[in-house]
Amino acid sequence: MSPTSPASPTRPANPHGPTRRLTTAQALVAFLARQYTERDGRRQRLISATWGIFGHGNVAGIGQALVEAGGGRSGSGDGNGSGGNGAAHRMPYLQGRNEQAMVHAAVGYARQSGRLSAHAVTTSIGPGATNLVTGAALATINRLPVLLLPGDTFATRPADPVLQQLEVPYAGDVSVNDCLRPVSRYFDRITRPEALIPAALQAMRVLADPAETGAVTLALPQDVQTEAYDWPQEFFAERDWHVRRPAPDAYELETAVRAVRSARRPLIVAGGGVRHSAAEETLAAFTAATRIPVASTQAGKGALRHDHPADVGGIGHTGTATADELARTADLVIGVGTRFSDFTTASGTLFADPSVRFLHLNITGFDAHKLAALPLVADARAGLEALTAALAGRGYRVDPAYETEYTGAKEAWEERVEASFATPDPTARPTQTQVLGLLDALATEDDILVNAAGSLPGDLHKLWRTRSRDQYHVEYGYSCMGYEIPAAIGVLLADGVRTPRRPVWALVGDGTYLMNPTEIVTAVQENLPLKLLILQNHGYASIGGLSESVGAERFGTAYRHRDADGGFTGPPLPVDLAANAASLGMRVLRATTVDDLRTALSEARDAEGPTCVYVETETPDTVSGPPPAQAWWDVPVAETASRPAAVEAREEYDRQVAARRRHL
Repeated sequence: MSPTSPASPTRPANPHGPTRRLTTAQALVAFLARQYTERDGRRQRLISATWGIFGHGNVAGIGQALVEAGGGRSGSGDGNGSGGNGAAHRMPYLQGRNEQAMVHAAVGYARQSGRLSAHAVTTSIGPGATNLVTGAALATINRLPVLLLPGDTFATRPADPVLQQLEVPYAGDVSVNDCLRPVSRYFDRITRPEALIPAALQAMRVLADPAETGAVTLALPQDVQTEAYDWPQEFFAERDWHVRRPAPDAYELETAVRAVRSARRPLIVAGGGVRHSAAEETLAAFTAATRIPVASTQAGKGALRHDHPADVGGIGHTGTATADELARTADLVIGVGTRFSDFTTASGTLFADPSVRFLHLNITGFDAHKLAALPLVADARAGLEALTAALAGRGYRVDPAYETEYTGAKEAWEERVEASFATPDPTARPTQTQVLGLLDALATEDDILVNAAGSLPGDLHKLWRTRSRDQYHVEYGYSCMGYEIPAAIGVLLADGVRTPRRPVWALVGDGTYLMNPTEIVTAVQENLPLKLLILQNHGYASIGGLSESVGAERFGTAYRHRDADGGFTGPPLPVDLAANAASLGMRVLRATTVDDLRTALSEARDAEGPTCVYVETETPDTVSGPPPAQAWWDVPVAETASRPAAVEAREEYDRQVAARRRHL
């Protein structure tokens, strides 16, 4: 097929230059393969691969286009197909097993890539498309780019309804893909081939925009995917999308400087924006100049190494005593790249000083104004550089007594971490925190931990000693069970051809594992050295504890047989998750004792293929369990109840909620 299209009676010459005759799907794939991001002089593919599960809604369109584009993982086309693809412009294809999991893998890849490179995800219409919704919500909430390409019902409506079509009596133009609108940062339905041109450009703009990025959806009717069109050659030119670093406004910067200089007990709260901006070294320089302590959200953990003098650990409901006590007495809270979620603010009860003020450095004005803050709308690195320079000549530094206070408190907390990690009996079954302690002793700055939900995020936020900027990968914006395994695959793909690959651990409980183990097959297929650590505790440990605290008596949270009264207090279910992982192709190492686990973790870390470590954990006691929550979290409790547990829980709830305040 010629790259240019001659004039014909039915296809007049294009007055704007040469064209290329391609289907809509072929054109989209060729376009995506030529999009790049650039920041700080570094250039990379914006869409580096496409995940896909094929059905009747995308197999003949996007599926065929990926074949034309050399869709092997390393590219297999000859470079002379209708897409005109040379080696640099091939579109690698990745085969997923579950549509939600494909989005999770793409999100893990995007986060590990610093939001500078992303993956596309294609599905059929119907359940394949609706399975994208959870992953899309996770991507958008966490401000991470992913391009969704779900098939859609016929634009020309030759048959109505077609297989899997949702019929809406009051609107003929609605499909199941419309459920992706509220969880997408940009959404368009391509009902004509030529409509792809502006939509594709807008999609790239949003994906590459550090303030707007998230899930982007281009819904593709299955007939339009296969329809041919004469595309302007310019549409397929390489295009660079500059990822900007906006500097702060001069007035906002001066206001911020005055606020910092007047603060007696300032505290920095580092969020995910520090990582997205690659501002870790700049933050370290700022703290070296000012000695202001740094607490971290789940997304921000790793902004400073755990042994940095200014690092005081996680903040909020799952935070350390050090960070939370500093938060209670802070007179200025400096947020850097954080959304200030309810876990961070302890549902509005943490920042208790009557005169506390907030200064928010954030790339979005929406976030920068939260908690009635003084806004500093800028890129995290650019904003910190400007603040450091503006303060340099004005002699600001916190009182030495304040510095002594928080460094001493940090040392005391470290003793609590050591007590939680201690394993006095190597022949005993380990507790969950002891499992983390053994992994902590083994890990170096190369290791990456991926987690998202259950009781593990709280333990990790309080206890884990982060050694590098990207070691701690806990998704807690959406806290989605089942994220861990596919996201770890995305991280490994972002690691590329590095030899040896960095050890990437997916940490899951049994409840999370049962939600979404399917991508183990993908790890096996790609021979990725995924390290899967399964902690079997026979149910939902985190929600079980929460249920008990709110008077719901752990109802429905244990994985056990029914008892004589119909409850779930019988023996544990005879579920063998290790056998399940092995059946999906993983090598499995079973550990029963502390010593077994230490050996298994070391062996898994050195393994070159996908390896699972399976351990049944012991219920923690007061010595080996994690420290309790250091701050409150608002989960409403029944206002009227007949059972004593709920009555007592409500009394405690009323006491806690009285301390909540609105920062105005």
